Amino acid sequence: MNFLTRACLGALLLVLSACATAPAPTPAPRTVLLVSVDGLRADVVGSGTMPTLDALAARGVRARWMTPSYPSLTFPNHYTLVTGLRPDHHGIVNNTMRDPVLGRFSLGDRDAVEDPRWWGGEPAWVTLQKHGGHAATMFWPGSEAPIAGQHPDQWLPFDGSMPGDARVDQVLAWLDQPPPQRPRFITLYFDKVDHAGHDAGPDSVEVREAEVAVDMALARLIAGLEVRDLRERVDLLVVSDHGMAAVEPSHFEFLDDYLAAKGLPVTAIDVVSRNSAVGVAVAEGANAAAVEAALLGRHPHAECWRKGELPARWHYGTHPRVPPIVCQADVGWQLTVRAASRRRSHTGGAHGFDPASPEMRAVFVADGPGFVDGAVLPPFDNVDVYPLLMELLDVPAQPNDGDARTFDAVLR
Repeated sequence: MNFLTRACLGALLLVLSACATAPAPTPAPRTVLLVSVDGLRADVVGSGTMPTLDALAARGVRARWMTPSYPSLTFPNHYTLVTGLRPDHHGIVNNTMRDPVLGRFSLGDRDAVEDPRWWGGEPAWVTLQKHGGHAATMFWPGSEAPIAGQHPDQWLPFDGSMPGDARVDQVLAWLDQPPPQRPRFITLYFDKVDHAGHDAGPDSVEVREAEVAVDMALARLIAGLEVRDLRERVDLLVVSDHGMAAVEPSHFEFLDDYLAAKGLPVTAIDVVSRNSAVGVAVAEGANAAAVEAALLGRHPHAECWRKGELPARWHYGTHPRVPPIVCQADVGWQLTVRAASRRRSHTGGAHGFDPASPEMRAVFVADGPGFVDGAVLPPFDNVDVYPLLMELLDVPAQPNDGDARTFDAVLR
């Protein structure tokens, strides 16, 4: 063997040795994409109205239904999904509430929505960022407040006029970022179905049209993932916060009538929240015992309790923001005061009813590399979604009310 041959052979051996010992390139981490379709009932899955969602359910994992937390309202349940805490524990106890220090909270009050003091617990995006990951939110209750001192790395203030396609395109733009900057947790929110349900009722043509529009946006999202070769790098979860029930024009009861039956004026109470899950405080100077005698107990289409005596299965009534008396309207009915009544001439829709009601059942569908194919889960509570998110993100979960074992049989 001449010198040149020996040199070439030695160089080849060095290259082979380096290839054998060099670490394999680390793949980009997977992304978890949480999509909420506000007000989407569980019975839409498999109905044929939303073929993209049906295909996701058939390919991946779906639940027969997911049970909302009490009260079955938008803000409390969206924040439960990303914290794993019941509303009674994270403090967003209603869409409308009152705090002795902070004052009044409502969905349209930007100062309140952006004040982190309202938001207890730690949402998934904060925990992920504390562990070095990146997060982005295309609208989600809580994301507009600097909780624990930080927003998601990328976020937008809620804009209900933003079309669904534009929301999808923003999510895809975030995914176009280089892997070191790419968010590992992204939320996407659609509100069209909920608005149509309130306006025209859950069985209306308007709701079907809204479902079709959202399904087309989901198709756009999935096509965007496929074009980017990310379909097998993204765990996609589609959920809803609650369902929707029809409310007939005549299905209203009034707290005024309950009080009048005991000789009390409506000014004896201070209504904190109304319509389905109603919170009531005794007005200053009013006789508390007389108010309780008028309100507590069963009424024709509603029932009222002291906050500490609510049904245990609701896990509700200990937080200081829960009013002293809570009244729950029966499914399909609304409870308010006459001065605030918004009765209409046609059937509309509402939620906020007992989470166990079939009309309130929410959607859970998941597909991606983290999930087995074609599995159906029994019903579970929505607090279980948070520990799933944290397992998929491979980040330690904060203390929560969920059960991490719910998804053991369907995770790869």
